[in-house]
Formats: sequence, structure tokens, C-alpha cells
Amino acid sequence: MTIGFTKTSAEGFFTRLVRAGVKRVIDVRLNNTSQLAGFAKAADLRYFLESIGGIGYRHEPLLAPTQDILDAYKKEKGDWSLYERRFLALMAAREVERRIDPATLEDGCLLCSEDKPHHCHRRLVAEYLGRKWSVPLEVRHL
Repeated sequence: MTIGFTKTSAEGFFTRLVRAGVKRVIDVRLNNTSQLAGFAKAADLRYFLESIGGIGYRHEPLLAPTQDILDAYKKEKGDWSLYERRFLALMAAREVERRIDPATLEDGCLLCSEDKPHHCHRRLVAEYLGRKWSVPLEVRHL
């Protein structure tokens, strides 16, 4: 599963995770101390996930873009297709499919800030791993 936290309330965010049966949130943000939503800073998020839903938390920067890739897209208003190519190349160079255990995503949910998955790297991560792993990966965006 994947989820973003912007443009939603804490109630909506945590309710979606609990109802979906998520057991662990895998935070794929480069910077997990974001102020975009007060409940999404790493230490607070870990506490809320455990307290509200008994959900584990793991920050996985291996699945995050580099700062230069992120800045070229966000700050410099770059082209999505270029961001996508650069990020996919980065994951290939990092060999994330060999360095992340598929069990990590079992009943897990990839988290980043974007509210919709179509222009978000969490979708790219899920699709990339789905192509690379020999185990089936069914992706659901919450």
C-alpha cells in the first residue's frame, strides 16, 4: 500500500491506515522531519502510529530521492518525466531490489508527503519493486 499525508487530517490519515490493516509504515521521505503536517514528523508519527493503530514505523531513505533530484523537480519546477527517469535510475544504481527484503512491505504502506500517487516517488518505488522482485506485489493507494 502507499499513502501521502498532505491535504488530509490526522483522523483521515490514521483511519485509512487502520482500516486497511497496515502493520508497518515505511517512510520513504528523504527528510522525515517535515512540517507539512504536524502529525507527520518522524518522532511524532512513530508515536501516533503505535498508539492509534499498533502500527510499526521504519524510515527507509534508501527508497528516497537525493536532494538534487528533489530540488530539480520541486524548487526548480522541473519536468515530472525527467524526475521519474532520474529517480528510477537512482533506484537501479542503488540496487534497492536486492537491499530491501520483500517481507518489509508485507502488510506495509509506503509513506511520503504527496496526497496523490500519480506524481509521487512512492508509486515509482512500488512499481519498480513489483517489476524486480519474483514475488507478486499488489499495490493499493490509500
